[in-house]
Amino acid sequence: MYKGLRLDNQLCFRLYSASRLVTQAYRKYLDPLGLTYPQYLVMLVLWESDGMPVNDIARRLMLETNTVTPLLQRMEKEGLVVRSRGASDGRQMIVSLSDKGRRMEHRAKNVPTCISADLKTESFTPEKLYDFISSLDAIIATLK
Repeated sequence: MYKGLRLDNQLCFRLYSASRLVTQAYRKYLDPLGLTYPQYLVMLVLWESDGMPVNDIARRLMLETNTVTPLLQRMEKEGLVVRSRGASDGRQMIVSLSDKGRRMEHRAKNVPTCISADLKTESFTPEKLYDFISSLDAIIATLK
């Protein structure tokens, strides 16, 4: 067997496993808010900059619009966001936070702190976490 083809030697497997487990760790904090992890990511984008076109949200999340649109439709039905046609371009769909979505920011403010606390160990300090994020950013930028 070629050593390079061993599962344990694959970067992709480590990233996939870490992503799945981190997403799972968020669940205990997002369930009480009634949010899924993808919905949480959309909310983060809108809390940063409310009233964004769907294309910009998709770009920010590094997803296709056809992936984001059904998610936004569900979020609108749940009363988290409001979708409306763009004033200057009627083909453009603008997504804004509803009052419920704006209020949720206050309820979600401790999620990042809780996740950081869950990840904190003797060997994985906050400083190492920030270094790790920088390394992931470099991988993302290279592959983008």
